[in-house]
Amino acid sequence: MKRILAILLALVAVSSASASREATPGVTAGTVTIGGSVPLTGPAASFGSVARGAAAYFKYVNAHGGVNGRTIDYKYVDDAYEPSQTVLATRQLVQQDNVFAIFNTVGTDNNLAVRAFLNQAKVPQLFVGTGVSKIGREHAQYPWTIGYLPSFLAEGRMYGRYILKTKPKAKIAVLYENSDYGTDLTTGLRKGLGAKAARIVATQAYDPTDATIDSQMARLKASGANTFMMFATPKFAILAFIAVNKLGWRPQIFVSDVSISPNIMDIARASTQGRTTEGALSIAFLKDPTDRARYGRDPVMKLYSSILKGYLPSGKYVDVYNYYGMAVAYTMVDALKKAGRNLTRESLLRAATHLNERNPFMLKDIRIRTSPSDYFPIDQARFVRYHGSHWVPFGPLAAAQD
Repeated sequence: MKRILAILLALVAVSSASASREATPGVTAGTVTIGGSVPLTGPAASFGSVARGAAAYFKYVNAHGGVNGRTIDYKYVDDAYEPSQTVLATRQLVQQDNVFAIFNTVGTDNNLAVRAFLNQAKVPQLFVGTGVSKIGREHAQYPWTIGYLPSFLAEGRMYGRYILKTKPKAKIAVLYENSDYGTDLTTGLRKGLGAKAARIVATQAYDPTDATIDSQMARLKASGANTFMMFATPKFAILAFIAVNKLGWRPQIFVSDVSISPNIMDIARASTQGRTTEGALSIAFLKDPTDRARYGRDPVMKLYSSILKGYLPSGKYVDVYNYYGMAVAYTMVDALKKAGRNLTRESLLRAATHLNERNPFMLKDIRIRTSPSDYFPIDQARFVRYHGSHWVPFGPLAAAQD
């Protein structure tokens, strides 16, 4: 009798475990399915490489055994950088494709547009492509949403403090995207300048759907500013560099971190003969794979190159959005490992909010850290200056926290 009872209990346990796995969308005994949306078309199509690079990294991981016995199936959908399309894409991924988690969705307004839906459904929205302060500040209300980029507010503040130290009499003009992304950077700049915020003599906004920014750039130059803050996504950053050159304007330029990929800067440099790109300033948290002199012998560059060749042969080595995609995928793999074999959405969220990771794609001494009260994984960065065809780091690591 005891033996029969033991067998029955074992069968119940197996049945319960099996039912638990089946009850977790996107998880089978051999696979875990995640998804997200990115702009493969539209004004921010350059960011599409973020998903392609991540997909290539997951294929590499799958070829080397996967994560806790499971391979990763990563579905990404084009949203053309339109928040309304992000909503449709996300609902499709969750309700039709039954993904386990949303990962790596790109864009500030895009992620905010789906945050309430995903949190209500208790679907992890992890390591998404934004540094908007709302995600960090509102984590108690939206605990299932975690960003990845350094805080935009902190980035703007870093620029403000740097200007105070190096150019205290600067007259500052700001071009910013009309979104929480642009607003956060501009607000952070004002906070960094503190009592000297009046040094901002002109601001001009653009919408992602704008065909040109010529009128905004003309107004900014007319302000008499000698310092220009470019809080813009790649397409508009390139347009701004070109406009500065055409206008014969020679301010000190600061470029938002999201637009400093070498392939973007190559276009801007070639379009202006380097007159406006040389000496531009920004911040960085990733190693630059195109800087062979500095990182040519770094093992992670060999890995990056081999993954591109093996799993993304159409990907360009100089497109650092591919590299960023691999960096964020590395963190996702880390979280999945820590979530354990008995994978649930709750265990993944717990793992994602208890990270202390040394990510080889990052600059030296930058760690990926999270906690239940810290939803910004990257809280440090270094200033970089564009020289020739590369961004050159200078100075010590700086805090990139709100």
